[in-house]
Amino acid sequence: ADMAARPAEPRLVSLPLSRIRVIMKSSPEVSSINQDALFLTAKATELFVQYLASYSYKHGRGKEKNALTYTDLSHTAEECETFQFLADILPKKILASKYLKMLEKEKQDGEVGDNNEEDEEEEAEDKA
Repeated sequence: ADMAARPAEPRLVSLPLSRIRVIMKSSPEVSSINQDALFLTAKATELFVQYLASYSYKHGRGKEKNALTYTDLSHTAEECETFQFLADILPKKILASKYLKMLEKEKQDGEVGDNNEEDEEEEAEDKA
């Protein structure tokens, strides 16, 4: 009863440790997780997300709307060397119709013979 009366201490980590533990345990190399390692991984993840968000906001177009947008994040992943490893996770948005056309073109090119796919991808990015 005494605990309920005290104001809650601010949490040191915002992310749920149980979820971080599940993600860490999903790696086949991990057999057990030390509590300190769990906390540090959670804190590092939190700081990374904060850095990604603030960098994307400062360098994106969302400032105009006073909002952080997906486009800001994907632009950061594409343009900033530090975040390029996220490019697969945060791809540039394209219209479904454009994606279907790209798939159709790849299918046709695959039947005719392997054309240089990198050039096609660069063209598609330039038009986006």
